[in-house]
Formats: sequence, structure tokens, C-alpha cells
Amino acid sequence: MRSLAIDLSPLRESRDFRVLWTGELVSQIGSQFTLVALFFQVYAVTGSSIAVGLIGLVQLVPMSLVSIGFGPQIDRRDRRRILIGAQSGLMVASALLLYGSVRGNPPLALLYTAAALNGAFLSIAMPTRGAMTPNLIPARLLPQAAALNQVMWNGAGLVGPALGGIVIATAGLSWAYGIDVVSYVAALTAAFMLRPQRPEPVEGLDEDVGFTAVMNGLRYVKGKRILQSTYTVDIVAMVFGMPRVLFPVLAVQRFHHGAAVLGWLFAAPAFGALVGALTSGWVGRVRRLGLAILISVVVWGAAIAAFGLVGGNLGLALFFLAIAGGADVISAVFRNTVQQIVVPDGLRGRLGALNILIVTGGPRLGDLEGGLVASVFTPAISVVSGGLLCVVGVGVIAMTVPRFARWRVGDLP
Repeated sequence: MRSLAIDLSPLRESRDFRVLWTGELVSQIGSQFTLVALFFQVYAVTGSSIAVGLIGLVQLVPMSLVSIGFGPQIDRRDRRRILIGAQSGLMVASALLLYGSVRGNPPLALLYTAAALNGAFLSIAMPTRGAMTPNLIPARLLPQAAALNQVMWNGAGLVGPALGGIVIATAGLSWAYGIDVVSYVAALTAAFMLRPQRPEPVEGLDEDVGFTAVMNGLRYVKGKRILQSTYTVDIVAMVFGMPRVLFPVLAVQRFHHGAAVLGWLFAAPAFGALVGALTSGWVGRVRRLGLAILISVVVWGAAIAAFGLVGGNLGLALFFLAIAGGADVISAVFRNTVQQIVVPDGLRGRLGALNILIVTGGPRLGDLEGGLVASVFTPAISVVSGGLLCVVGVGVIAMTVPRFARWRVGDLP
């Protein structure tokens, strides 16, 4: 059992990692309140899964522009200051949603504007935190730190939606948005407590600016098939196998409940991911990280397809969503570990921004894809076909990059 239990060494050995992790935990719980509230509100206003799916599209555009354009700044400036600015912007976006809910019957444009602001500042905050992490802990603890981050994110993803659904059903949308605004105080306090986090420059790239800096980051990825595969496999999983946009319509039409069951559907993958992360003491002993990633994503896709086939059985639906979440967290731990091992510190901001664009943009493209397929066919067909396409996509990656399944720690990327 001790060999399975998550390793807490990064929290014990690094004061700054501990502070950052704790503040982010509180903030992420609040963010999940807003996620459920925004999806619920847009569906209540429009009655359309396509309108809910468009949340992803309006977030994806600013995320794409900001992620690529701002990445070089993360490699050049004090990352602590950047994080403070990004957290402040995220607080403003949630405050705009709070204002709209208090005002009553806000226009759809206001909801989409707040979602776009959230996407823009999220695409700064997440790669900044990711770029800081390898400098806060020894390299030997990177897999353990990745697992702890997954505990934090998925613990919040479990608690936040479950409580958020209850808060929306009993107290209303304003309370959900208000809780999120207050939670950013913890994230900002943690950021102010950190020591300055200036990146180490990469020789020959420390003076590049503007478009050149962006292109130098992208050039680093060229030819590195292992690193590329960590991105493409996540794109496949999130675009085809992420059915969250269909949770509101499924909660009403298939399971015949509203906000409370919607919260459970959001929370189930996070529960499975949390269990997977808490039992991840073995990840530091895995050497063939590429193979582990491929297997994890196959399990994810198969579980999503099974979720789509269970009909109105809520218990089985939540079970398969939990299995999917457990597989996803293991994939994320190994993908993050590969990326942090092979990318130099002076490029972590740029490539971290690219990774965050994929990690957060992929589900948003998946929202649009899932909503469109559901509108043409049915929500069940959208879920099942997405899970099966995910499995097929993994097979294509394994065949086209056979080296990925054989890659071990210490091999060239």
C-alpha cells in the first residue's frame, strides 16, 4: 500500500511549491463553481447544446492568440509577477459573470465575453505555473510533483462541481460566481508569498523578441517526435473523447434531473482522476512513459464510449466517467513529466503555453464537435462515436510514431 500511495515529498521539501499548490487548490475549487454555473446558465437561456459548445469556441480564439504571443514573456520576465497579473485578470472575468447574474437575465454576449476573458488569462496563468514548477523542486521529484498537481486539480474538479451544482440549485447562480471571485484571494495571496521566479536564459535565445521568439519555440519542437506525440495524443483524447458539453442535456433528457446531477457528471471524472492520482506512488518507477501514455488514453476512450452506451443508468454512467478520469490523470502525469524533462528552462514558457493551448483548447474544440454531432444525430451517438474515434486515433499515433511506445527516460526526444 505504501508503494501505491502518492509521494508527498515535493510538498515537504519545497516551501514555494507547497504555497503555490495550496493557493491553487482553493482557487480551482472556485473555478469549478463557475464552470458548472456558466454551462448551466447558457443552456437555461438558450436550450441549445450548440450554444453551450460555443463557449469553447469563444474561449479558444483568445487562448490561441495569447498562448502563442505571450509565451516568450514567460521565458523572459519574473514569473511570479506574471502569475499575479494573470490571477487578477481571472478574478475580473468571474466578477463580470457575478455582475451579470446579480443584474438578472444577462445577455448571452456578456456570458461569452466573460468566458473569453477567462480563456485569455487562463492561457497565461497555467503555462506560468508549469514553467515555475521544475525550478521549485529537484528533477527527481518531477513525476511526484505532476501527480500532486493532478490531485489538486482533480480534487477541485470533484469537490467544486458537486458543491457548485448544489449551490446553484439551492442558492442561485450569483452565489456560485461569488464563491469563485472570493477564492482568487487565496491564489493571489500564495503568488505574493513566492520568491521571485526569474527564468534561466537559453544561450542564443535570450535576446529573441516578438515573432522570432515565438518561432524559436516552435522550431524546438520540430523533429522531436516524442515531444510532438505528447501533444497529438492529448488533442485526440480531448477533441473526440471529452463529452462535457453534453452533460447539461444528458442531465435533463437522459437522467431527468437538473443542476444537481449536472454537478455529479462533472465531478465523476474528477473523482476517478483523484483516486488515480492518490494511488500514483508507482509512477516514478515507470521507464517507458510513451507506452504508458498510449495505454492510458485507450482506456479513456473506451470508458467514454461505455458511458454513452449505458442509457439512463446513472450509477453506471458515473462509474465509467470515473474510470475515464483515472486513465486521464495517469496520461497527464506522464505527459507532463516527458515535457518537463526534455524542454530547457528558457523555453518552458513558450512550449508550456503551447501545451496549455492544447490541454485547454482541445476540450473546447471537443465542446464544439460534441455539440454539433449531437445536434445532427443524438447526444448518445456523439458520446459513443467520440470515444471510439479516440481509440482509433491512438492506434494511428502508435503506428506512425512507433518510437513513442518504446521511449524511455534518458532517450533523446
